[in-house]
Amino acid sequence: MIRYGIVGCGHIAKKHVDAINATDGAELAAVCDADPKRLVPFAEAGIRGYTDMDEMLKDSAVDVVSICTPSGLHAELAVRAAEAGKHVVVEKPMAMTLEEADRMIAACEKNGVLMTVVHPNRFRPAVVELRRRVEEGAFGIIGHANATVRWNRNQAYYDQAPWRGTRAMDGGVLMNQAIHNLDLLLWLLGDVEEVASYQATRIRRIETEDTSVSVLRFKSGALGVIEAAVTVYPRNLEESLAIFGEKGT
Repeated sequence: MIRYGIVGCGHIAKKHVDAINATDGAELAAVCDADPKRLVPFAEAGIRGYTDMDEMLKDSAVDVVSICTPSGLHAELAVRAAEAGKHVVVEKPMAMTLEEADRMIAACEKNGVLMTVVHPNRFRPAVVELRRRVEEGAFGIIGHANATVRWNRNQAYYDQAPWRGTRAMDGGVLMNQAIHNLDLLLWLLGDVEEVASYQATRIRRIETEDTSVSVLRFKSGALGVIEAAVTVYPRNLEESLAIFGEKGT
């Protein structure tokens, strides 16, 4: 049995709870949140609750720490979990900077624990099949690929939580909303050697960008475009991924 402890009991934590409960051989052992009120539903279900992560890390019943906090806290908490000998599941984005990501990896390697970042779109049947065909060369030479996120996150969404839309804790539309699509482009087409990107805060009253357009040149020579915005009116319009090759699309 693999026993999990969740840090951060906000909206995304429910998805982790559901996934743990739906997985054979997995069990939710503990939760941690700075707000004691968020621990009450778990206590009623018999799950131990902590307001101090360091106390939860001392709990021998916890094998894996699942980090569900605002993005800007991911690196610090992942390093602390690794140093306590716990395996780490961290929500997207992995970290806010490359330096933070490197520290997380180094801490896990030093302490002999595993870490994974939550990118569930890789496991969608259509994406698994797409990757298989790319690897088999079914598309021939890939000319370019597009990833598009045209969503609505209105001002009320950002006003609900003080960390949303901030540079330190949110990271912006490319880092927060479009990160899954960016991950898929890299997973399918490989490393990038050149980037040109424009960011703008056009409509939302936030610190980070609400609109982003980026052009990528992959090491293979293929080009890519990522268009992401949270300003689409009045509701989400689309989220799409397309690959264009000499033998198929």
